[in-house]
Amino acid sequence: MSFSAERFSRRRSLAVTVISVNAVIALSACSGTGNPAADTTTATSTAPVPRGVVSRSEAAAVVDHYEEVNAQANKTQNAELLGTVEGGQLYEQSKADYRFFPTWPKRDQAYYKKAFTYRDRSYYIPEGQSWFAVKATASGSKDQALLVFDKTTDRRFKMVAAIYSDSTSQIPAIDTGNHGLATAVAPSTRVGALAPDQIAGAYEDLYATGGKNAGTQLASTTATRTVLKTYRERTTYKNAKYATLHWETAQPTRPRIYALRLRDGGALVVFPTAHNRMEQLKDGYIYKGYIKLVPGSQQAVYNKTPRVAILDELQGQALAALTPSGKPAVLGVEYRMVDSR
Repeated sequence: MSFSAERFSRRRSLAVTVISVNAVIALSACSGTGNPAADTTTATSTAPVPRGVVSRSEAAAVVDHYEEVNAQANKTQNAELLGTVEGGQLYEQSKADYRFFPTWPKRDQAYYKKAFTYRDRSYYIPEGQSWFAVKATASGSKDQALLVFDKTTDRRFKMVAAIYSDSTSQIPAIDTGNHGLATAVAPSTRVGALAPDQIAGAYEDLYATGGKNAGTQLASTTATRTVLKTYRERTTYKNAKYATLHWETAQPTRPRIYALRLRDGGALVVFPTAHNRMEQLKDGYIYKGYIKLVPGSQQAVYNKTPRVAILDELQGQALAALTPSGKPAVLGVEYRMVDSR
């Protein structure tokens, strides 16, 4: 993953035709104290102290290790190396970035290779979970990001999500009232209008119908307005005379949802999302035989053959705030094309 990758995704429209590392951090629930407060204080009560999967100092070491390995992997687009510290939807997107890398301008390639760090970090470690979150700002950016690290079956921590909030949005305050620990929210727990596991369906409805169904439940944000603009332009985009354009909700490759309770009683949700984008020649032009849709630079990475229909698969990750009252707000989202056929 690269900080620059997030910026590239915003600049590039989804109308696509248009040091070696020898050490691996592998922490378990019993390593260290697992208690963020234990870095600075000693418990005086005999009551059991709630524990997270790591302490703050251990979490910091995980992030530091990720920065080092990510920097090395990005230099040579080494997906295997990156896979030792990255997973989830984020890894699916990073692998797509590596495939697209040769198509980028030299300036963008150089920027992608440039190492970066996460600064102004705040750690949110929920009790009894295999994961923790970090709010941070990447060097060279003013936008806040929420990072999620989860422990995999081989007992390694990997970054599984990294979502930058839109420049007009701030990540709301997370509740750490449980002895300094955060509190996880179950994906099926309704918070106000929706549960965490319902947000992706509402967001994808914006693409599929322009927000006529579940999408009506979402607040207006930069993320939702961008989708609605894309939906409206389906009848006026540059190939509209010859082709139709529509979107269908798809299954995320990595479906796990992460949610933390907010101070106001709401929930901050990191959720996977996905859709297929279908562009197809209108019947009259299909029968003429000599008109074909020409794949764009990203589509051509997967299939460069001109054809009568192009189906793109896009895998995404997003950040949303649910409130006890009011509509859920999608604070940031990004997609990568992982296939085109």
